Amino acid sequence: MRLPALLLSVFSLAISSTEALLFYDIPRIFGDEATGYGPIFEEQPQDLVYPEESAENKISMNCRARGNPSPTYKWRLNNWEIKLLEQPDEHYSLVGGNLVITNPDKGKHAGRYVCVATNVYGTVFSQEAIVKFGYLEMFATDDRDPVQVKEGQGAVLLCAPPPHYPDDLTFRWMLNEFPVFIPLDKRRFVSQKSGNLYISKVEASDSGNYSCFVSSPSIAKSVFSKFIPLVPLAERPVKKYPADIRVKFPDTTALLGHNITLECFALGNPIPEIRWRKVDAELPANHEVSMGGALLHIYNVQVEDEGSYECEALNSKGKDWHRAWLYVEAAPEWAYHINNTEKDIGSDLAMSCLANAKPWAYIRWLKDGYSYGKGELRFSSLTFEDSGMYQCIAENRYGIIYANAELRVVAYAPTFEYNPVRKRLLGAKKGRVVIECKPKAAPRPKITWSKGTELLSNSSRVRIWYDGSLEIFNVTKMDEGLYTCFAENNRGKANSTGTLSITEATKITEAPSDADVMVGETARMQCAASHDSSLDITFIWSVDTHVINFDLEGEHYERDMTYDSSGELRVLNTQLKHAGRYTCTAQTIVDNVTASAELIVRGPPGPPGGLRVEDFKAKTAKLVWSRGTSNHSPITRYIIQTRDSLSLDEEEWKNATTSPPVLEGDAEMANVVDLTPWTEYEFRVIATNALGTGEPSVPSPKIKTWEAVPVMAPSDIAGGGGGSRELTITWTPIPPQYYYGRNFGYVVAFKPHDYTEWKKVTVADGEARRYVHKDYSIIPGTEFQVKVKAYNSQGEGPYSLTAVIYSALDVPTEAPADVIGRTLSATEALVWWLPVFQQPVEGYQVKYWRKYYDNEAAANRILVPSTENQTRLENMIPDSHYMVEVRAYNDAGFGPPGDIYEMYTKRPPPNRPPGRLRRTFSFTGTWVNVAWDHVEPYANESIIEGYKVLVRKVGHHTGVLYSTGKHYIDLPRPLFGDYVIEVRARTIGGDGAVARIRIAAKAALGAPSLSIATLLLVALCSLSL
Repeated sequence: MRLPALLLSVFSLAISSTEALLFYDIPRIFGDEATGYGPIFEEQPQDLVYPEESAENKISMNCRARGNPSPTYKWRLNNWEIKLLEQPDEHYSLVGGNLVITNPDKGKHAGRYVCVATNVYGTVFSQEAIVKFGYLEMFATDDRDPVQVKEGQGAVLLCAPPPHYPDDLTFRWMLNEFPVFIPLDKRRFVSQKSGNLYISKVEASDSGNYSCFVSSPSIAKSVFSKFIPLVPLAERPVKKYPADIRVKFPDTTALLGHNITLECFALGNPIPEIRWRKVDAELPANHEVSMGGALLHIYNVQVEDEGSYECEALNSKGKDWHRAWLYVEAAPEWAYHINNTEKDIGSDLAMSCLANAKPWAYIRWLKDGYSYGKGELRFSSLTFEDSGMYQCIAENRYGIIYANAELRVVAYAPTFEYNPVRKRLLGAKKGRVVIECKPKAAPRPKITWSKGTELLSNSSRVRIWYDGSLEIFNVTKMDEGLYTCFAENNRGKANSTGTLSITEATKITEAPSDADVMVGETARMQCAASHDSSLDITFIWSVDTHVINFDLEGEHYERDMTYDSSGELRVLNTQLKHAGRYTCTAQTIVDNVTASAELIVRGPPGPPGGLRVEDFKAKTAKLVWSRGTSNHSPITRYIIQTRDSLSLDEEEWKNATTSPPVLEGDAEMANVVDLTPWTEYEFRVIATNALGTGEPSVPSPKIKTWEAVPVMAPSDIAGGGGGSRELTITWTPIPPQYYYGRNFGYVVAFKPHDYTEWKKVTVADGEARRYVHKDYSIIPGTEFQVKVKAYNSQGEGPYSLTAVIYSALDVPTEAPADVIGRTLSATEALVWWLPVFQQPVEGYQVKYWRKYYDNEAAANRILVPSTENQTRLENMIPDSHYMVEVRAYNDAGFGPPGDIYEMYTKRPPPNRPPGRLRRTFSFTGTWVNVAWDHVEPYANESIIEGYKVLVRKVGHHTGVLYSTGKHYIDLPRPLFGDYVIEVRARTIGGDGAVARIRIAAKAALGAPSLSIATLLLVALCSLSL
């Protein structure tokens, strides 16, 4: 075997005796007999994870290749051939090209597998497939220690997942029992990196037992840990804590085109807000923030997404931030690679591949499965032995790719069977003719030409090209005749003949003229030509090398073909884009001729170019640009527009204030004034002339104006109230566009009305709207003067107007007296008390719960205004022992409770309706008797005191109510309409279940109707019964 010269290095190819045994010798097919092709993979083995606990007990590695003849297959494990035929193995079997492993064993069968496909044209290796064994062990059975945390503080519950492979685990947390999973929100977060559960601030409702639930999608298995008790410790008042980032994304590497997720979560009270940014750049356009801000997703990662990313956690007590780097690297991807190639014997060849990758990809070669060097392969004087299957392999730490191609070295005698010389050849007078001669032959044949019996050679009018084509210049009628191409190589010879005829040349008779039009007008360009009468002619129009497609561009272009040998062009509704050099081409199958003219279109100016910001400060920016095209009408003035990051509409551009205010048409620089400090801006410039306003320039690169001292003061200063010994100050925060700088916050100043010295505190949160000052020396209800101003990194702004507020009152110290109650039914009661007069009271809280059964902390509560001293208790449980507590409250809190009053609700009414409800009409039909069976109460139900009877019209909810102590009643029969009669038992515990019966009105004409007085009389009679 002959060795190629390598571009990068020259090396000797050594094949060990071991390698020589990998592939048996295969007879080669060369020349015309080589009608098949080498193996081409259609399916290759893929990486897989086999669960160690799998019940299938089988691994199948797929491999399929096409070829002619059909290829045979072998497999290699860790670079060693699997001897399927020579050393039968109970684990391995071959099904077609697929390798099946029965009863896989981790010690024997884990590793790198390669499928080898072979036929008479060569051998190719498949991509490597890695087989690994997956597992997920159980959690340790040791009990987890309880986690005790004060309410308001943050908590972290550790998952500590058990040993596993692979690492693609997902985590959830259960609460108390399976399958109750805790919902995730801005307060609770589960890291998918560590599995830990983070709670930014613990609440009383978080009490319970927690278990980490771990799933491995690769092996379809889940396990969960022992329960971890979380015990919130009550603390009053609940303290606030600054933001403290506990989930910090590390320096991370993402692969080009893949997705990446960065995690950031903070503990703190109030719940911190998470903000993301890319340092010194904008976040990628393809990003998304989810899970209340804790996750930053970047989809389809690109090279420009690399950089430093920062998450900031912020609440009213403080802020924290974390920064780390995102690196973008890439697995190999072909920039270009080898393809199947057929080359003549004895010719030269260079084969190369290039892969884009980061880090750089190492390139190596295989030929028919053997290592064949690196870099670029160069061959000189190819022989049949160079034929075979070549594989270019690019590899870095993120992946490996293969490019496969067959090199076939061929040799055969010349033949014109597939590409003969054209039988009829045409040429135009005084033109040039090229007659192609491209026989199939290997090696390259020697080409000669003849006209009739005359052998042709290179001269001033005749030239034979390197590829065998014959070119004749300035042809005449004398050049007509038979032309024969002869081809000969060391394997034989052949020839092919064609007839050349000469036609009249095509000439432009009417050329287009230059045109000058306004935007919207129609332009006309003439074009006519003479040509050989035996040939057809067509006219082609182009503008600045762009060929006009009249079917697709018919809105503006129209061709007039009314007359033969003419092709007038009309440009309709001319626009600026239609200006240019128009060329008419008159063309036959033999020759063509062209003529051109200029079309000038006058209109509004084009967009200015090269816009840039040369200098900027807090409120000004200096812009420089270059003039755009005037479109043949002088520019009269410019307009500058701005777009800032604070606009609600991203596409909103506003006219800027400039110095000078009017920008003349010769201006190429201007100062923009009255900008907002510390704001991101883009600028664009628009030119105007006598014909209109043109398109805007491309926006300038974004700039951020300098910082400046705030000029706006907070508004709506107020406050008062709050907890005991507190002074609460509130205000309306300043909008972000007026921050004017970093580190924005507020200075809150306050003093008692008779003091001269102000006490000042800072609030480092631009969105804060209140400050609570706690001082045990503050006298309740003291008058204070307060004012607030803004500050940033550049200084402090002006104070707001001074407001007068009062410190919080103390909680009431007197308890309501003489709490008394009375049950109204099985579910309702009335309670009243003597009001509290000692201190200002906003109202009363009435709390009631069942003794022995209910937890006092979960008692029902009712708030009653201070103007009242009684309330109704509802939704009580029948036949129950209740405790009732009343206490006064105001903004500072709740006062002491009064004496607890105990009461018993009544037994419930029967839950069964009166039975066998029936009706009987009187002989005259004017009365109806309604009767029912007596309801017998159970031992735990109230005694029956009587019955309520409601008569209402169908479709109505109200009617006439009767009461009786008997189990029947006589009622006047209605004259018109249908009525429903409802009957229910009446007890001290309330009304029982209802029974219904329907009656129809008496159908009698002229019958006197009963007045409402008559109905009331009947009702009174019934009550006296």
